[in-house]
Amino acid sequence: MRTVVQRVKEASVSIEGSVKAQIGPGLLVLAGFEEADQREDLEWMVRKIVNLRIFDDSRGVMNLSLTEVSGQLLVVSQFTLHASTRKGNRPSYIKAAVPATAIPLYESFCTMMQHYAGTEVQTGIFGAEMEVTLVNDGPVTIIIDSKNRE
Repeated sequence: MRTVVQRVKEASVSIEGSVKAQIGPGLLVLAGFEEADQREDLEWMVRKIVNLRIFDDSRGVMNLSLTEVSGQLLVVSQFTLHASTRKGNRPSYIKAAVPATAIPLYESFCTMMQHYAGTEVQTGIFGAEMEVTLVNDGPVTIIIDSKNRE
């Protein structure tokens, strides 16, 4: 599993010109799944994201987690995070999970995220053509891959 985590002042996802979900200060998480992902990958990723100390404390030091600042969450599926660009100029998505695998992983990830974060998780719609709008705070953008956890 691979994620791009962005600390945001606000973010939203629109589908066919209509806002599906939006958040205020918190995290926008772009999440990509591969065929090899297991429940352990999801659990590790959720704990990592919820506990990332990337929010400013009273001294302006990134020392607080999402839960400590009562931040909001927007999770958007993004299979292109598993693009391979090793050969040629057209990305290959061969490592990205097919929908039959990815949809249950995405749904489980969102459910776990809501449980661990203790806040409602806003989402896009898996497989839909989405427009994501955000105001990155910092900017703070972190890429996390569950296969690089050891």
